[in-house]
Amino acid sequence: MKNSIKLKLFPKFTKGYKEGYPLILKERFEKWPKDLQEGDLVELIDTNGQFIARGYHGKQNKGDGWLFTWDKQQQLDEDFLTTVITAAIEKRQFLFADESTTAFRIFNGEGDGFGGFTADFYDGYLVIQWYSLGVYSFQKMILEIFLSFPEVKGIYEKRRFQEDTKDDFVAGQKATFPLIIKENGINYATYLDDGWMTGIFLDQRDVRRRISEDYAVSKNVLNTFSYTGAFSVAALFGGASKTTSVDVAGRSLSKTKEQLEVNGLDPSSQDIIVEDVFHYFKYALRKKLTFDLVVVDPPSFARTKKVTFRAAKDYPAMLREIIDITAPNGTIIASTNYAGFGMKAFKKLIAEAFQTSDRTYKIVETHSLPADFTVNKNFPEGNYLKVLFLTLDK
Repeated sequence: MKNSIKLKLFPKFTKGYKEGYPLILKERFEKWPKDLQEGDLVELIDTNGQFIARGYHGKQNKGDGWLFTWDKQQQLDEDFLTTVITAAIEKRQFLFADESTTAFRIFNGEGDGFGGFTADFYDGYLVIQWYSLGVYSFQKMILEIFLSFPEVKGIYEKRRFQEDTKDDFVAGQKATFPLIIKENGINYATYLDDGWMTGIFLDQRDVRRRISEDYAVSKNVLNTFSYTGAFSVAALFGGASKTTSVDVAGRSLSKTKEQLEVNGLDPSSQDIIVEDVFHYFKYALRKKLTFDLVVVDPPSFARTKKVTFRAAKDYPAMLREIIDITAPNGTIIASTNYAGFGMKAFKKLIAEAFQTSDRTYKIVETHSLPADFTVNKNFPEGNYLKVLFLTLDK
């Protein structure tokens, strides 16, 4: 391994890094070398030149790299990566043993000891997402380690640091698509070689389970920003009387039909609407439509021809429109994956939405990332998912 390049911290940031904060942010250092290359190893030192931690440089939207050890003797080599990856897989043995669920995350970046990439398991096949060119410099070593596990048949990758999504298959044997995975006993069609997304967001597994267990029976369900309709399928398994799935993307129609069909459900008996969700809210209000259960899981940022949505600013206004079409004693499942604020701030946005309404609400369930999306306790912003189940009183 090449030598580490020393980076001297400003004094006020020393304590946080000594305590285990893993994200490298170049503005926290006295000097950032102009010739620092992606994948270069770096060594954090305090103002006295004392070792704090070792990491690598990899520019991504969160920062400029990740620390991986606070042990001066530890190097970034195959033994180290084998150890952290093996430990991560051992933590997920309870999921490997669960025949009702065959897709889950098996490596969650900094939460499992090495930031910059994640690995998701889809019934024998991995999807690895690389978030910087720096971490991609370790790709060959990491692929070989994952292929050494008998559970892994083949590997696909998403290079999130570049726009090119071609050549997603990289190692082992290829899967046949659609690849049907199970989650809580429900089938979902997935595609590991079709752009950034696969057909299901694995971090919402527990939320879908709760919908099917306790919230859907005999309910008229509205699934907004529905993508491939996974929440709708879960609701129908839970006994929903009807689902309406709304998404602006044209392909959401065929994708949602497919998710229903792989579970033996008739797409013609459900409403699948391709439309700007914000337009649909106004349509539903005008037609006096109401729903017993509304699921809202918007992207952090979205832009259509007439609407721009930013979760940090526009969530309350959006929720006010949903309140108006929620039936008496109905439930809203409000979700966001925006990492810029925590659960406390999200609850404040919910409260703000109800300030101008004569309706009141109670938070009956709170969810964040499931157990397989391991979070580093020194990096709470990694726990990006926030979901609140709200019951309205009238």
